[in-house]
Amino acid sequence: MDRVTLSLFEPVQAHKAIMHAWSHAKNAVMAGHRLTLEIRPEKRSDAQNRRLWSMLSDISEQVDWHGHRLTAAEWKDVFTAAIKRTKVVPGLDGGFVVCGQSTSQMTKREMSELQQLMEAFGAEHEVAFRAYGEGDQ
Repeated sequence: MDRVTLSLFEPVQAHKAIMHAWSHAKNAVMAGHRLTLEIRPEKRSDAQNRRLWSMLSDISEQVDWHGHRLTAAEWKDVFTAAIKRTKVVPGLDGGFVVCGQSTSQMTKREMSELQQLMEAFGAEHEVAFRAYGEGDQ
């Protein structure tokens, strides 16, 4: 059986979707196959991801951080660490490592919070963000 991903957004629709999935899963379970069911909040959208990287590029191009020009990826680590309240530990070969920094697993809400933090930071540091279309948020 292939992977099945369902979006659940309204009670009647969700019930129908789950019953449809069960009709497919039932045969596999009865045949002795083991399956996993995961229910979780929606992850970030593609539009949020595009906006994130556009904002990170704008910040990277316009802000010096304590005498350093950071890449967009490095800025992502800085902002994500602030949102996630991540730990910083000594690295194996010196330096430091920031733990637990993934934006790919963020929910839409977490990604929205991250982008709000970036907007506030941008306002404080006079970052001119590019204009975004209605569908990009």
